[in-house]
Amino acid sequence: MSSRLIGVGVGPGDPELVTVKGVNALRAADVVVVPVMDTGERGRAEATVLHYVPEEKVVRVVFALNERSDRARREAAWDAAGERVAGLLKQYGSVAFATIGDPNVYSTFTYLAQTIGEVVPGVVVETVPGITAMQDLAARSGAVLTEGTEPLTLVPVTAGAAVLKDALNGPGTVVAYKFGRQAREVAEALRETGRIDDAVWGSALGLPEESVRSAAELDGAPLPYLSTLIAPARRDGGRGGKL
Repeated sequence: MSSRLIGVGVGPGDPELVTVKGVNALRAADVVVVPVMDTGERGRAEATVLHYVPEEKVVRVVFALNERSDRARREAAWDAAGERVAGLLKQYGSVAFATIGDPNVYSTFTYLAQTIGEVVPGVVVETVPGITAMQDLAARSGAVLTEGTEPLTLVPVTAGAAVLKDALNGPGTVVAYKFGRQAREVAEALRETGRIDDAVWGSALGLPEESVRSAAELDGAPLPYLSTLIAPARRDGGRGGKL
């Protein structure tokens, strides 16, 4: 039988936001891989997984998730992680990889799947969708992501604050991921485009240290790396529109 690699989205942090299908996939796999930084601390994916599977079934694999400047070191870490997971697939046959959010949205899983596809012939790669941070933040803050024919733009601020500003000058709702280290630039872009009053940001969603606040309170101080921002579409107060 072909080996199977399943990317399972486990949501942004709240273990109650893992789907039933996600829980079933985690429990059905022979082993569950969770990514950890080379510093070794437990990440959100691991903490969430441990609500549903025993610790002895979980395999911690180091990824250079905190390496953003040394490309050679990052690539070496990815290669080593790929070899580790490839070995698990050959040994067990069915491996689930737990990733925060959704495995097809800015996820480490996509890089892993590409590597595994090259080194494990015939491997079957599947994904189980997960709740994203923008969905959770919208629910916790009351922000409506889209109405009628409005577009929705998702921007990783790691691409630069200028990319976010271009999106804010456009139509519809704008969501910004990973903006914590550029909080000052994000606040400036919101003010310059006149979109700060309705915007909201959140971090550590579903965890004890959760913070959900108005973007108007941004003071330029650095925030957690995985902070999420929602700048709702400019709306005239009317109800709905053409669906």
